[in-house]
Amino acid sequence: MAVNEGLSIGALATRTGLAVSAIRYYEAQGLIKPWRNAGGQRRFQRSDLRRLSFVMIAQQFGFTLPDIRAELDRLPGGRTPTKADWARISVGFRARLDEKIDTLTRLRNNLDGCIGCGCLSLPSCALYNPVDRAADHGAGPRYLMGDRPER
Repeated sequence: MAVNEGLSIGALATRTGLAVSAIRYYEAQGLIKPWRNAGGQRRFQRSDLRRLSFVMIAQQFGFTLPDIRAELDRLPGGRTPTKADWARISVGFRARLDEKIDTLTRLRNNLDGCIGCGCLSLPSCALYNPVDRAADHGAGPRYLMGDRPER
């Protein structure tokens, strides 16, 4: 196949390991933009292999498609990311991953003492959250989300 003929959706699926339906979904989400050849078949840039690989990896780290699309949309003209682009993107992703790791670590470390009771408001909570002061900080399990009990 000549380079300017692009990749068929089947070839892209084979190379990425994605189902054809997943590739069509990512296309519908604006993550890749194929063109049509003279016969009306979708054709993809070879760089779409890298874009889809980035999508798959970012999803494994818990990033949403809107998060991923926002990063890819920052690239001028939808071009293939350069090494400098990946370095910039990874800084932002790293900070968000660090936040998720901190949250999960707090959850793991407090799991037995707080959620283990199944209630979140039994006698031990009276020590950490008398008269539900945590509610002043917002909804949800505030101490597991990073707020500290006032002593």
